[in-house]
Amino acid sequence: MKIAGKAWKFGNDVDTDAIIPARYLNTFKPEELAQHLMEDIDPDFAGKVGDGDIIVAGKNFGCGSSREHAPVAIKGAGISCVIAESFARIFYRNAINIGLPIIESAEAAQGIQPGDRVEVDLTRGLVRNVSRGEDYPVTPYPEFMQRIMDAGGLIAYVAREVGRNANRGLAPR
Repeated sequence: MKIAGKAWKFGNDVDTDAIIPARYLNTFKPEELAQHLMEDIDPDFAGKVGDGDIIVAGKNFGCGSSREHAPVAIKGAGISCVIAESFARIFYRNAINIGLPIIESAEAAQGIQPGDRVEVDLTRGLVRNVSRGEDYPVTPYPEFMQRIMDAGGLIAYVAREVGRNANRGLAPR
């Protein structure tokens, strides 16, 4: 799986309230949440970000509450990937569950600057800063996580697997 986009950079400890403010949690529709993405950090962000763009951040991205709305809002805005020095564990799991690719790399997060053109190869485990000609090797997803990402998230993956098993006459486990 290859991803390419323009980098948008944020700092450390971007919490889920900054990603999607609590006042908008009355919906779970990705397109509605996306309209308010990062609103309290940059009120114009949702209108500037484009399909395929990449968020780059510092340490502890997605800290705070365990709400799934945060990665849903990011994916709903068309963000193709989040690269950070580190992620809050619950945010990491929620992102994988909804099929939002995320990469932990201190080197990439520090080296990539706002507006840089970035390519990510999830299969090979490589982040490339095209603008600066720099490569950052990263640990590729384990095979089971790659299958979840390829399916578009955990629910889609489980549905696909249940369907495959049913077609083979196997009961789901």
